[in-house]
Amino acid sequence: MSSPYLFTSERLGFRTWTDADLPAMAAINSDAAVMRYFPALQSEAETAVALQRFRNMYVEKGYCFYAVDTLAGQQFIGFIGLSWITYDAPFTPCAEMGWRLSPHAWGKGYATEGAKRCQDHAFHTLALDRVVAVAPLVNAPSIHVMEKCGMKPLLEFSHPLLAAHPRLQPCVCYEARQ
Repeated sequence: MSSPYLFTSERLGFRTWTDADLPAMAAINSDAAVMRYFPALQSEAETAVALQRFRNMYVEKGYCFYAVDTLAGQQFIGFIGLSWITYDAPFTPCAEMGWRLSPHAWGKGYATEGAKRCQDHAFHTLALDRVVAVAPLVNAPSIHVMEKCGMKPLLEFSHPLLAAHPRLQPCVCYEARQ
């Protein structure tokens, strides 16, 4: 029997999205604690659009924000992966690493483990020469993950897509190079 995973880390499996993932990802996107560093909660319809965008990106680029399961129990916990970003910033266009996990998966090191594995995948399988990660300056947990992955601060900037959200607009970009 073949594995459903494109690749794995010690405890996580990374795969493409299925229609069955929509309710669980919509629950994550509608959780106020998860989305506290984003402009708004996302509805199930908005989540469905995002999942289709991830599928399309995987077809086009060979990567996306992957659906992630725990290997022990194969429990869906959210996404970790890469996205191609093109908004107007000094470091774009480029591949951005990102993650969004269910609160039940927090505090277990999954974001760091998954981000490190995606960084390795980006460099050694996809042959990318760099990846970035972006977070609002107020998002200390994500910045901590970036640092634990060995990423280095590149610059602080005003995120052009967050102009209507003054608390979130000051962002930091971290970078890792091959």
